[in-house]
Amino acid sequence: MRKEIQIAVLAVVVILTASAKVLPGQDDKARFLLEYLRIKYQNRDFNTFIYVAAKNQKLYLISDGKVEVSYSVSTGKEGVGGKIGSNKTPEGLHFVKEMVGSELVENEIIKKKVPTGKTATPILDAKTDGRDLITSRVMHLKGLEEGVNLGEGFDSYRRGIFIHGTHEEGLIGKPVSRGCIRMRNKDVIDLYSRIEVGTFVVILNN
Repeated sequence: MRKEIQIAVLAVVVILTASAKVLPGQDDKARFLLEYLRIKYQNRDFNTFIYVAAKNQKLYLISDGKVEVSYSVSTGKEGVGGKIGSNKTPEGLHFVKEMVGSELVENEIIKKKVPTGKTATPILDAKTDGRDLITSRVMHLKGLEEGVNLGEGFDSYRRGIFIHGTHEEGLIGKPVSRGCIRMRNKDVIDLYSRIEVGTFVVILNN
């Protein structure tokens, strides 16, 4: 019976997230998603969590069953997947293990989670200069699902999967990253200020 309920709830979530015309509002989507997460990931506290909708290139911060804020993002150019070396954005449940950059100025470049003291000039056109710069803030994700985003060959933390700022702001909204979740610099600073280490992050391919 429990499995049937899980399948039914998942089907509802897929339908709701696939077509905005079905939804009266974002908060309805948040409540259905929350119910699904509580069934699938029992004994987890989803009072406040981040939801990344990879297909729609959107990130939502959901708190108390409501969408607190949403942002356009860029996920993996190669699609969704958890394998090391795939350059894909991993699905499933994660949490924010580390946060870097609380004192940094906007557009400051970060390498290997260490501030460089240098700033990048954002590219506002939809083009790349071939550099994968990490700017302003970093939220390093750790997976919680064995064989999906955790464990041998699938470890999101070892892969260095971040939510982070990018200097290629003109490409936000398109899947162009190497697996990370890119955000505009003002947006990543705002998100960073709203969450804390331990916040859950669920990534779905919808």
